[in-house]
Order: sequence, then structure tokens, then C-alpha cells
Amino acid sequence: MNIPKKRLIAVAALAGVTAFPTAAVADPGDSADVDVTVDIAPIKVPGVLAMTVAGGAVALHENGSTLTVRQFTGTLPTVTVTDTRTADEIPAGSSWAVLGSSSDFTGTSGQAPITADHLGWKPRLVDGGNSEGQVSEGEEVVTSLDEPTQPGNNVGLTDQELLVSTYDSASVTGDAYSVDADLFLRTPADVAAGSYKSKLTLSLFE
Repeated sequence: MNIPKKRLIAVAALAGVTAFPTAAVADPGDSADVDVTVDIAPIKVPGVLAMTVAGGAVALHENGSTLTVRQFTGTLPTVTVTDTRTADEIPAGSSWAVLGSSSDFTGTSGQAPITADHLGWKPRLVDGGNSEGQVSEGEEVVTSLDEPTQPGNNVGLTDQELLVSTYDSASVTGDAYSVDADLFLRTPADVAAGSYKSKLTLSLFE
């Protein structure tokens, strides 16, 4: 009887294996331990640059009015910028800033609006962390009814005014920085009575 060629190859291969020395056979009841180790690297979560605001609203109350100008004041809820990034996650030469701008105050009963140039602020650094002066508050911005206290700053919060900033993101990373601001709305004495509301938008840029 002829064995198929394919089967002969398999048998020859098996016979070749049996030509090598075989492994030792343990006696019944013997045991052996194998230590298994593995190194698992921690998951690297990228750091973030983020802004939080302590509250979503502020009410202004009349304070310091004169015969010609009515003034309403309040305090901006504390704004905190937190940077949890490592130095190698920050683009070279980066800086960050929080800017603010206001919409017009609209009357809830159809009064004429009070334009945003009537709202000003004076930022105040609450917590500078360990920045050693590298994080600072913005300059005061007064209203269109005021004489400027800095060149050209009597424009109100009409167009992204500076609240807080740093000129070097990498040098202040790994910390948190807080700022608030005195808010003041100044209107002519004959402003229409009633309730008004506006939106103050704060934006973090890098």
C-alpha cells in the first residue's frame, strides 16, 4: 500500500523532532513557580489652561451719585485662571489674557438702552500665586462720561478690555490666579427709571 507523499512529509518531520533530547519529566507531586512581572506606565492626561467664574450674575446698586451723574457700583465675581500644563505642552512664546466686553443695558420696560461705554471697571489681582509679578491685572477703564485716567481709557467696556494676563505662559504654569474688579455704571442724571440688564462676556485667550 502506497502512503501519500503528503503524509510521508509529516511523518518525517515528526521523526526528526523525536531525534532531539526530550525535556525532563517532573515526578508526581513536584511543583514549580514562575514569576510574572509587567511595567504599566501611568496614563498621561494632558494639562489644560482653563477659566472659571465664581458667579453668573452681579447686581449694581446706586452709590456715589452726584447732581449730574448717577453711579451704580458692584464687584465682578472672582475669575480664576488655572494652568495644569507641563512646560513641554506650552507653545514657545505663548502668553494668555482674560478680556471682557459688555453689551448695552436694555430696559425691561422699553426704556432707551444705556450703551456699554457707560460701564467701566477697575481690575484687582486677588491671588497672584507664585508668579512673582508675572501675572498682573489690567488697567482701569472708565466710562465715556469721565475724563481719561490713562490715555484713551474713557471708552467703557465696549471692546475686549484687559482683566488679567501674563506675558509668558510657560513661566507661570502649574498654578492658579484669581482676579475680580470694581464695576461702575455712570449715566446722566436724567436716565429713565426702570430695570436694565446687560451681558458682560469674559474670554480667555492664548
